[in-house]
Formats: sequence, structure tokens, C-alpha cells
Amino acid sequence: MQMAMDDYQLLTSTRYDTALLEFSWNNDCDGPSPYFLLPYHYDRLQNAAKVHGWTPLKVYTYKELKAAIANVVIVHLHGSSQSEWKLPSALRVRILLARSGELQVTVAALEEGFSGDPFSLSVSKDVQAVDLKSLPMISLHVDKEPTEPTLFTETKTTARQVYEEARIRNDLAPLTTPSGKAKDVVLYNTEGLVMETSIFNIAFLRGSHWMTPSTASGCLAGVARRWLLENGRMVEDVKGTLEVASVTHGEIVLLFNGVQGCRLGIINGTNGRLHR
Repeated sequence: MQMAMDDYQLLTSTRYDTALLEFSWNNDCDGPSPYFLLPYHYDRLQNAAKVHGWTPLKVYTYKELKAAIANVVIVHLHGSSQSEWKLPSALRVRILLARSGELQVTVAALEEGFSGDPFSLSVSKDVQAVDLKSLPMISLHVDKEPTEPTLFTETKTTARQVYEEARIRNDLAPLTTPSGKAKDVVLYNTEGLVMETSIFNIAFLRGSHWMTPSTASGCLAGVARRWLLENGRMVEDVKGTLEVASVTHGEIVLLFNGVQGCRLGIINGTNGRLHR
């Protein structure tokens, strides 16, 4: 995919949620933090800037990034006066970094806050023991065509054409709609290896472990993916066994990202063909 050098920005999205203050694994250098895995998001921007050949984020320390986010969150929560307070339980925090070094932070209310540990689903290796009826499952279609890995699949940017095209060719509604949020598409590369979905990293239950595609597949090395690997909740597919041909209809998979934590998905047909 060819793009002009200034047509995109580096991107990372985290979450402000006071429920996160309860979990010591989310602590940062200041102690308990309401920002989901924020040090990992900072590292993502640093690393992506280097990979894209941009000046690294050396002009921003972690605390400066956190302060910039906090300023926007405070304004959103409190408005211009106390009489205008609005208190959503959680916020989606979107951080954009331009080649010039300009940082832009925007927030939007999420429908609900975390009701428990956002990584709890990664603990259970027996999906049959999970009360699936009580969880909103994401319906997953396996893409009709392969996706060629590029710098823009391996790093998170505003250049998301490959993901948008995958959703369109599988007849999925936009992510801004309720129907679109309930469905996603599983991407695989030109060698037939599973990569990710349009907004989640993914893991499959193989043997006694959750297994996630290797970065060699061209997938994004997401922040939730990094945490799950570092904390032994899953293993990486270093042998290239997660082939799209091995994905089966009705299979339960683990989905995860830096805003939603872990979700469960179910494969609804393979290679774009629904099973009736």
C-alpha cells in the first residue's frame, strides 16, 4: 500500500476507567492508574515512530503524555463549570501523533465501565465452563481474501484502509453502528496465516493454551497482546500453526485490545461462507 509521507498519523487508543484503580497490574510509576495499560501505549508510540523513521517521542516523557491526557479528561468530565458536570463511568481516549511531533488527544464516553478484571477471560482455558449466554459474543467472519502485511498492519496508524476494505467485502456494518460493533472479520495473510481482526488481536485455544499469531504474520503487536504474553496468559504461534484452514465454524476465540480488554468471539463460517 503506497501512501504519501504526511497522509497518516500514529495512533493508539486507551481507556479512562476508575475501576482500573483496583488492579495492581495496571499501576504505573505514580501508583494506581485509571488509564488502561498507559505505559504500554507510550511504548507503542515510541516504537512506531522509530519504525516509521520519525523522530522518536523524546520530546514527551511518559509523565508529560499522561498529563496531556489528564487535561483533556478533566475538561470532558467537568465541563467549564461544576453545574455542567457529566460523569460517564468510562472514556475512550484516542491519542494521535503527527510526523511533526504534534500530539492530539480526544475522548468519548463509553457505554459502561469495567465491571471486573478486563483480563479475566484469559484465565479460563475451558470455554465450556464460561457462561456464554451471559456474555455478548462477537460474531466473526473469516475474510474472503488474504491481506498483504505492510508497515500499516504491523503498526497502528490512521491509515486503516485494509481493515475497512475487509469489513466491506464481508458485508459488515460500520463500527460506529450497534450491528457493526457486534461483528468483525478475521484477517489472514498471503501465506494463509491468521493475523488479527479489524479491531482486535486474536487467540485460539490450541491444546491447553490460548495461542496468538506471531508478529511474523504481519499482525499488530497490540498492547493487550503484549500484557497477555508477558503475564503467561497465552503463547505466541512461533511455528506458524495458526493457518486459516485450521479455523472452524463455531470455534470460540479470545479477542483483546487496549480499550476493551478481553472479549469472546465465535467463528461464524469460514472464508466468507456462512454455515447454514
